[in-house]
Amino acid sequence: MAKNQSSLSAGIVAAIRKRRPTVVHREAAVNRGDIVIASYNIHKCVGTDGRFDPGRTANVIGELGADIVALQEADQRFGERAGLLDLEHLRREAHLVSVPISGFSAKGHGWHGNVLLLREGAVSDVRQLKLPGVEPRGALVVDLDLKVGPLRIIAAHLGLLRHSRAQQAEAILEAAAGANGRPTLLIGDLNEWRMGRRSSLSFLSPVFDPSHATVASFPSRFPLLPLDRVLGNPHHLVTSVAVHDSPLARIASDHLPVKASIALKAAQQDHRDGNRVGAGRAGSV
Repeated sequence: MAKNQSSLSAGIVAAIRKRRPTVVHREAAVNRGDIVIASYNIHKCVGTDGRFDPGRTANVIGELGADIVALQEADQRFGERAGLLDLEHLRREAHLVSVPISGFSAKGHGWHGNVLLLREGAVSDVRQLKLPGVEPRGALVVDLDLKVGPLRIIAAHLGLLRHSRAQQAEAILEAAAGANGRPTLLIGDLNEWRMGRRSSLSFLSPVFDPSHATVASFPSRFPLLPLDRVLGNPHHLVTSVAVHDSPLARIASDHLPVKASIALKAAQQDHRDGNRVGAGRAGSV
């Protein structure tokens, strides 16, 4: 753990040295497309003031105004792994309903702390992916049928160790490969701030583009590191990404939420056009 903290500290120092005033994209950077999706590591509802306050966390989720929200650290990590939020309150006030999962913990909200909240649409399939590595980590693989079309979401929280993240990236790519033409989003706290050859996110290429629309989300009081990501396949599925930097969000968790605009209709049209081109070439042989 000391080694992990040292690595994180080194990353923060490097980020400070390289930081430019335009690194953090504010709320105005998100232009609503077909849908808006958000990711938020809620830090078990414990804020930067050390206070456990699920109501405050729920208020930040409500501020997002997103159609789909992926949460991380929404359950207790040990013991009964009980859920920490009032899901009925979120349904009533934010009009967001949690995607149901089975097993793991009868009192928990999600899978290894991962929860997916949905404003509207039908859930056609849910798979709970146990990610390899030293720490207990997981991902939710959810197929949605929305008004604007089908979408696969892989909501994940990757580990602190680079070696573990490399293994976890492999498991995620396998889940993305079975999408059967569905546009796919990888969303969550990916616990990697580096880019290039040393980045564990390089293992996600070329299926996902880790360099696309990077925004700093951690630590929430002075965001420097882009730990939280929204990555799309095809790459142009995500049209813009911004950090949600409100006064409440800066204190409610050690991470700021990130939001992304999704061009789902365009991605589907491109897929259909590609199929027609492929069929035409096959017919001309």
